[in-house]
Amino acid sequence: MSRGHCILSHGFESGPEAIKVTALADVAARLGWTHERPDFMDLDAKADVSRLGDVPARLQRLIVLATAAVARGPVVLAGSSLGAYISAIASLQVPVAGLFLMVPPTTMGPMPALDAAAVPTSVVHAWHDELIPAAGVIEWARKRSASLLLVNDGHRLNDHVAESAAAFEALLRRL
Repeated sequence: MSRGHCILSHGFESGPEAIKVTALADVAARLGWTHERPDFMDLDAKADVSRLGDVPARLQRLIVLATAAVARGPVVLAGSSLGAYISAIASLQVPVAGLFLMVPPTTMGPMPALDAAAVPTSVVHAWHDELIPAAGVIEWARKRSASLLLVNDGHRLNDHVAESAAAFEALLRRL
């Protein structure tokens, strides 16, 4: 019997087989959680909508998946970058058990500023993120008393995949 379900959302112009979401999927499976990694690549390619593709459609796709999953049991939303942003925003519309956000953007152009439901939340961010300044993420996490891991890395967290997976494991074990 599953402890719950994790929906792992990749970043912009990445994919469901990306290294970070694959590492999170491995953690979820090992701890008895089912998981899925939606493919948003078709929406990311819609440069006619915005330079980040069709973000509202990406968010809506995640909400539909999460709503179906919540009917079966507890759900944790996790994501990297744009995937983190839509996971947090989706949590305002779908009752989730927890959030795991890697390098989340605190602003997203014309979309609402980063916000999330009051659920257990863990954030991993990079001190040297070239796209999303650490200061804004630190303040966002502070206001929510979220767990926050800051690492000596850039936006892709290439050197901290194992540490990110360990932080995800800690969140799942807390739930």
